[in-house]
Amino acid sequence: MTEADPRADLRFMTLALALGRRGLGNTWPNPAVGAVVVKNGILVGRGWTQPGGRPHAEVMALRQAGDAARGSTLYVTLEPCSHHGKSPPCADAILAAGVARAVSAIEDPNPEVAGQGHARLRAAGVTVDVGLGAEAARRAHAGHVSRVIRGRPHVTLKLAVSIDGKAGLAGRKPVAITGEAANARVHLLRAQHDAILIGIGTALADDPVLTCRLPGMADQSPVRVVLDRMLRLPPTSRLVRSARETPLIVFAGPDAPAAAEAALLVKGVEVLRTDVTDGGLDLTGVLTHLNARGITRLLVEGGPTVAAAFLNADLIDEAVLLRSPNAIGPDGVDALEGMRLEALTNSPRLNVRDSQTLGVDTLTTYERI
Repeated sequence: MTEADPRADLRFMTLALALGRRGLGNTWPNPAVGAVVVKNGILVGRGWTQPGGRPHAEVMALRQAGDAARGSTLYVTLEPCSHHGKSPPCADAILAAGVARAVSAIEDPNPEVAGQGHARLRAAGVTVDVGLGAEAARRAHAGHVSRVIRGRPHVTLKLAVSIDGKAGLAGRKPVAITGEAANARVHLLRAQHDAILIGIGTALADDPVLTCRLPGMADQSPVRVVLDRMLRLPPTSRLVRSARETPLIVFAGPDAPAAAEAALLVKGVEVLRTDVTDGGLDLTGVLTHLNARGITRLLVEGGPTVAAAFLNADLIDEAVLLRSPNAIGPDGVDALEGMRLEALTNSPRLNVRDSQTLGVDTLTTYERI
């Protein structure tokens, strides 16, 4: 039997978690799992879930380990699958490789797994330890967990605000708020999410493209989503013109013009219609549609109206607040439409997880309690 070494266990699970994060944003609908294989204290295999969700991390790590996997310890950030999906169960691959011990961060809430992967390994004589790195793993797999338990993606709201809580100039004119380091972090966030969402107001005001512009990471750009009740998005916009390179989904209300839909469809845009509630699109319906398409992690980058709508609907699981040291002034646009920023920062449903400095700006992360 492979003996446990708490310090080594922590070190190798930390590595598995770091490897798994490489897949964030490009493994959906599957979770971004990391795995390492260790024999006699030596790393002999490592892997992470590949783009599109297959092969799984365990398979990649075991392939690299080869014969050295026999009698080894496998560290994995999520319970190995035990069911036949589009690929055979990872639990079977682990048994076939002769792994002696498996250290798993968390149990998979998927009803098709839900402890059965661990049970199958134990029944075959593999020592199974569960719980090391659980907190970090739950965050890494928050999208997968949310999709299984809540039936919707994990929602992260990103806000860039001035020191006085403003998100734009008077007249809703856009303005650069944060510096280079903070902007680079935003592009990393885009790469780590399956989809990014804005409202039609932001689309018309900024004419954004919403791709990841970090060097060498353009192919990790998320699916773009626009809330556009009456389909006002111009076919000449940069979002529409790039729809065949980077997918674009536009959500419209039931009364949006058919001609406008046809003009977008011909450009390769996917148009989905959903109900209207309180004058705006039904956000729960939007998330249900995205969930059905396999989206697990959604980054909301919309303006004050969209941000306030998600907050009012209690659909924010995580918030990333980038605050500049510069003021815009009392005539600027509030970061949250119709409410003070404290509605987010002092929300009883959100706690501060961490805060850090990015150049001259401050990044504070909040998470659902």
